[in-house]
Amino acid sequence: MHDVERTANLLGAAALALTDLMFAELAHAGGLSASGAAALVTLGAAPDLSVTELGRRVGLSQPAAARMVDGLERRAFARRAPGAGREVSVRLTPAGEGIAARLTGARTQALAGPLAALDQGQLAALDGALSGLLAALYRRVGSADLLCRLCDRERCTRGAPCPVGQAGREVGQAGRDVGEAGREVGQAGRRVGQAGRQ
Repeated sequence: MHDVERTANLLGAAALALTDLMFAELAHAGGLSASGAAALVTLGAAPDLSVTELGRRVGLSQPAAARMVDGLERRAFARRAPGAGREVSVRLTPAGEGIAARLTGARTQALAGPLAALDQGQLAALDGALSGLLAALYRRVGSADLLCRLCDRERCTRGAPCPVGQAGREVGQAGRDVGEAGREVGQAGRRVGQAGRQ
């Protein structure tokens, strides 16, 4: 029997070490907080988000997101613009686009370095294990935006579907299947009711 608690402990140690390496590299590349870096990468993939939506995608409340956007504006990385209705949208400036690209590259570099210690078989096994783990995390967290807030989306989908996106599609399909089954049960109930009245 495999010792799951040992594996969980190893995963925790590796995750913490990789997070430390990644955030050190991100700070060096952009001099931003984790949420600021995530905001730039997120806006690079999805421009013109409202301040509230940007905060949701990076895990901040609306007031905290507004303060973060203030800081990005002071550094000329982002600018606010009128959005739909009372919303205010946020867009990267050219300087912000450059920093977002540097951040994505720095993240990849920080995480790829330790992977050089693994052989091709170990890398393939790790890829499969991480795909399964990310799918499970999506089902628990329920937000691809939050899970993937620092992802290089182009690399993620190179040669294979994104495991988080695939999990989202599967969860969505399961919901549609349940809804369809409910409609069928409702229709059958109506037919039984009609037959009983005749």
